[in-house]
Amino acid sequence: MLTYMDYVQQAFYKATNWNEDNSYANLTATARALLDFHTPRGLNLHLSSLSSPNFATSYSLTNLGVVDGSISYLYSSLPLTNVHKSKNVDLHDAVQGYRQLRHLTAPSEARFWEVWQGGVRVDKRDSLLYGRMYLPTSTLEMLYLRRRSPKSQLRIAAVSDAKLKNGGTVLAVLQQDVGKYSTEYLYSTSEGLIGARGLYNFGYDPRQKSKKVDEEIEYPDPSVLEDAPAVLPMREEEVAVEVEKLPTGRLSMGAEVYYGVLNKSGGMSTALRYTTLPHHPGPPLTMTLTLSPLMGHLSTAYAIKAGPNAAFCSRFDFNMYSYESDLVVGCELWQRKSITSATTQMRRSATAIPSIDVGEDNSVNSDETGGGDGEKEKTAFTGVLKARWTQSAGLGVLWEGKVKHLLFSLGANIDFRRREGVVKGVGVEVQYSS
Repeated sequence: MLTYMDYVQQAFYKATNWNEDNSYANLTATARALLDFHTPRGLNLHLSSLSSPNFATSYSLTNLGVVDGSISYLYSSLPLTNVHKSKNVDLHDAVQGYRQLRHLTAPSEARFWEVWQGGVRVDKRDSLLYGRMYLPTSTLEMLYLRRRSPKSQLRIAAVSDAKLKNGGTVLAVLQQDVGKYSTEYLYSTSEGLIGARGLYNFGYDPRQKSKKVDEEIEYPDPSVLEDAPAVLPMREEEVAVEVEKLPTGRLSMGAEVYYGVLNKSGGMSTALRYTTLPHHPGPPLTMTLTLSPLMGHLSTAYAIKAGPNAAFCSRFDFNMYSYESDLVVGCELWQRKSITSATTQMRRSATAIPSIDVGEDNSVNSDETGGGDGEKEKTAFTGVLKARWTQSAGLGVLWEGKVKHLLFSLGANIDFRRREGVVKGVGVEVQYSS
């Protein structure tokens, strides 16, 4: 389950229209969420609050033989109105699972971000600042995000710890996303590491589509407003036709290269991903292939969402130099709870009294209580069960859900190959946010 600060950070991405899925770093995000999920150890308590739309705090306490904790603060220059309390949060926003990618969109033009007052440009760029201190070790963590333009973002992360070389490290990443492709350039003070990443999407180009629409749209003459109603329905029909032409799948290819200036060593990797999009007629699925030539590592993964409540995934890892291999399979099963609306409950409580509703058009509608077509039931997700099995690490089980105002995670790792201590670790994590 995401921590509260990670949840707020994702809310910042959504508020600023940043697509974090269109990145080489998240090319295998679905397989990692279904197979590499973290199981808590010991007892973990998290108390968080969004005191204002711009400021959030979080306090954590962990008991794993030794009691320790952390204090976190976050500031966003953009008011985050899409952050919910733990009692109202959607579990799909708090739990990492199968990721259904959306269609690519072209970034807005830079001129739309400009704000002028009295001939002076007064617009500012949205930014986020996050800090965390671990106790009693006094380790410091820092994150700085800044949207430089509709197409780019700057991300700076730093850690200060006496155990690290030179007392800490800083990682700076400059990200650029134009829809059709994305690039990332990074630098780390650890070993003087420099690198670059790139992701290219084959087929549909949202930039060309936006240019074509701008050229084809015929704006009505303001002096002849009576012609506007005759034009608008035609544009809506054209939009509906264009929606039908949207692709049902996407093939992406990416690569990364990096080099350590101080230790004179480098590396590279490349990957392919095919995933279905919302207009695909069949079940959603994602396939990935990752290759690290220098290390000789090859990884293939296949994930499918068999239904609204279940997703399955498998991954095969192989090393071409040592001939070592590993197979990992996993799944997630969501639990639904039917919620009857308050109106339906009132109707059921008064089984002998007919109800009369007056609509907005002053029409009178009579409905006999007791159910029928007038009842509408909603469904809410109350929990998800995750399980994985791997040849090298055994079985991992995790249950994440919501009870009243609390979010909780209960997990365990089991290794049946061990004669003693089959259960390697059990943990509980509880989160509350207001």
